[in-house]
Amino acid sequence: MQDARELNLFAGQGVAVREVVMAAGHGRADYLLYVDKCVVGVIEAKPEGTTLSGVEWQSAMYATGLPESHARRAHTVAGRLPFVFEASGSETHFTNGYDPDPRARRLFSFPRPQTLARALRDAAQDPAAPTWRAKVRTLPGLDTAPLRPAQIAAITGLEKSLAEQRFSRSLIQMATGAGKTYTAVTAAYRLLKHGGFARVLFLVDRNNLADQTLAEFGNYRTPDDGRRFTELYTVDKLSSAGMLASSNVVISTIQRVHRVLSGGEAPEYDDPALDGWTPDAPVTVSYSPALPPETFDLVVVDEAHRSIYGVWRSVLEYFDAHVVGLTATPGKQTFAFFQQNLVSEYTYPQSVADRVNVDFDIYRIRTEKTEQGGTIEAGTVVPKVDRRTRQERYETLDEDLDYTPTQLDRAVTARGQIRTVLETFRDRLFTEIFPGRSTVPKTLIFCKDDAHAEEVVTLAREVFGKGNDFAAKITYAAQDPKGHLQAFRTSASLRIAVTVDMIATGTDVKPLECVFFLRDVRSAQYFEQMKGRGARTIAPADFQAVTPDADVKTRFVIVDAVGVTEHDFVEAPLNRDRSISLKKLLDRAGTLTITEAETATLASRLAALELQLTPDERTELDTVAGTPLRNVIRGLIDAVDPDRQADALAASPGADREDVIAALVERAVEPLAANPALRARIVELRQAHDRVIDENADTLIDAYGVVDPDRARSLVESWRAYLDEHRSEITAIQLLADAKARTVPFASIKELADRIARPPHNWTVDVVWAAYEAVDAGRVRHNDRGRLTDLVSLLRYTLGAETELVPYGDRVRERYAGWLRQQEQAGTTYSPAERWWLDHIADVIAASAGITDDDLDTAPFTERGGIDGAIRDLGGQRAVDLLHTLNEELTA
Repeated sequence: MQDARELNLFAGQGVAVREVVMAAGHGRADYLLYVDKCVVGVIEAKPEGTTLSGVEWQSAMYATGLPESHARRAHTVAGRLPFVFEASGSETHFTNGYDPDPRARRLFSFPRPQTLARALRDAAQDPAAPTWRAKVRTLPGLDTAPLRPAQIAAITGLEKSLAEQRFSRSLIQMATGAGKTYTAVTAAYRLLKHGGFARVLFLVDRNNLADQTLAEFGNYRTPDDGRRFTELYTVDKLSSAGMLASSNVVISTIQRVHRVLSGGEAPEYDDPALDGWTPDAPVTVSYSPALPPETFDLVVVDEAHRSIYGVWRSVLEYFDAHVVGLTATPGKQTFAFFQQNLVSEYTYPQSVADRVNVDFDIYRIRTEKTEQGGTIEAGTVVPKVDRRTRQERYETLDEDLDYTPTQLDRAVTARGQIRTVLETFRDRLFTEIFPGRSTVPKTLIFCKDDAHAEEVVTLAREVFGKGNDFAAKITYAAQDPKGHLQAFRTSASLRIAVTVDMIATGTDVKPLECVFFLRDVRSAQYFEQMKGRGARTIAPADFQAVTPDADVKTRFVIVDAVGVTEHDFVEAPLNRDRSISLKKLLDRAGTLTITEAETATLASRLAALELQLTPDERTELDTVAGTPLRNVIRGLIDAVDPDRQADALAASPGADREDVIAALVERAVEPLAANPALRARIVELRQAHDRVIDENADTLIDAYGVVDPDRARSLVESWRAYLDEHRSEITAIQLLADAKARTVPFASIKELADRIARPPHNWTVDVVWAAYEAVDAGRVRHNDRGRLTDLVSLLRYTLGAETELVPYGDRVRERYAGWLRQQEQAGTTYSPAERWWLDHIADVIAASAGITDDDLDTAPFTERGGIDGAIRDLGGQRAVDLLHTLNEELTA
């Protein structure tokens, strides 16, 4: 900040000069902004409380009135300075002249000079589309081959909203299991590659879902050349180390982001006290150098149904980014926060029609104590459990104890009530709930708290007469919750999982067939999320691997022991009349006497049947129908959709509601009513669909591992030949072939990655690494997550510089540990502050194959002062020496 008479453009990258006289007739600008010694913008400063939109004419006048003397060292666009601000101390408005149809938007604070410098560079590189707001208007066509219709609609709807720029937020509603995360990864890839976006923040609902989301990004294959997302872009979780400058996607909970913004650290481990924390009052945020507001271009909020927009709103509004919400169950508050901008909608019944999810049934269990509470008479000896230690003692009641249903399993545990409910479930399981079955279906029981869950899991084992491996508690407080969850997905012996809310959101357990409520839920959104755990379809072979007496998962059952399904917000299943046969439903469709409820039931039955069909049978039915059977089912579901019915009523004012709905139903059943052959073939397939067991012996043709050794050997030979052939063209090969070269610039590594990814080879780090792992077993360390820097390891191993193939990051970390031991043996010790710098320098080297002085002025180093902080904590020359030493020692 300088006065005009004391102007010194060498004082810093960004300089703001007060009270500058502009060209004649354009007044005096409050501040003139310089970046890299060039004029780039103006600030119009006003007293606090001033409405800033009313003074935009002043700042625009200054932006177009640059004195002639300044013109040579100025950036302009369309005859004006590009960056225009209005500020009052409590508000800051910013207009970027490089945007199409430039419009002021509110910022949390001023951007950093380097942010404006990057915007200037982007504008110089692509004058036709200098910002992401311009680039999203010309995105390439979407490759729809790997996408479901709902995912296509969501991505195109989001990109349309971004291009129009009428809203700063977008909401995507997709039914549970429809692939929300895959949709978000696809959108993120397109925006990072083609849309000018630099960094994405992906907010998960629970920290235990961060690894699942990280895996989604890692497994995503790009539609261009089949490479993994993580080979092209760096995906990291927000941690105590902050955020690496190289990160393109950062995954976190909103609680961890708030912790970092508040100057704290986000622990590496799961911390339920942090990640599940909901403050009593709305949080506030302050400017954070570690995460400035312009850090992210896009913020994706997964499970956006959560009521976070009151207490956490300031965290989301801190960033100058477009916010996208993903949810299966939006509420009024969700719609309000996302400015009513619903860019796509995909309901649960629609997902059933598309074979994404299965329909459900409800089985109600009622007991006297559940509904009325109970009384324990005075003089009764009762066990009492200490909440903290769980130590049990016996006491005699000196007065009657009356308890209500709401106190049950909180103040009072009625073991008899739990046992009665579980025994009823056991006794009716194979006669009424899943008739004809003999294996307990995968069952998830929701309890009120951890103590309640403890009682339920103990009694479940007793009631079914099974051991510890039959039922397990999976809560944040349990031992190894992730291990138990994985076992619940894949183990044939673990049949019942008891939880509180760990598996309530975003966690897939596809073989699940029973969702058991021993706790009431008064939130429609939360209930839908809990219900959705049982909704996913699963391949028959995978299903039978864990539930051997089942054929195909065609439904799941909500077992309601507390009346949760009696709330008004609970929608009935499609299968509303279980007493009527599929043949009768089809007959009524043929005579056009089918009711609305029967239409829904028919849709449910056809959706279940379609899951059981073979591909040939499905093709045959589609041919007979003249359209995919899925479309017929979708038409039936649309006819009973309340939103579609409301639209039809609105389009026919004054019409009788029953007549309008009857017309919708008649149009929906027409493909069946007008096609007797289709109805007959459906009945035949339904009657014929029994499982056939072939007991004849088979003949072995061949047996070999997943990786074909001959193919792997051929790939390795091709790789070696490629390096020999192109040694003179590719910098990375030249440098590593030169014994004197010690480091390889990251740009050179990326150049090689791009070259080998092109046809005809289409190689990636993972592909070449796996080939070596097959050919040179014993000399290759397994690499779960290949990074670009692993090309250095591959080159050194291929060129004979190393005898063992080790992931580059592992090698750097091992060398760093060895260097620290040498320092200690030599008597050199480092303070905690010095170790912080050394540890993070090693992390950057592991991620980027080297480090430069300039890297010290990027995250995570900027949180401790960048280069100035390094000089302060390490000493001037010593900092230079240590940087040079670590570069040599860790990359050699």
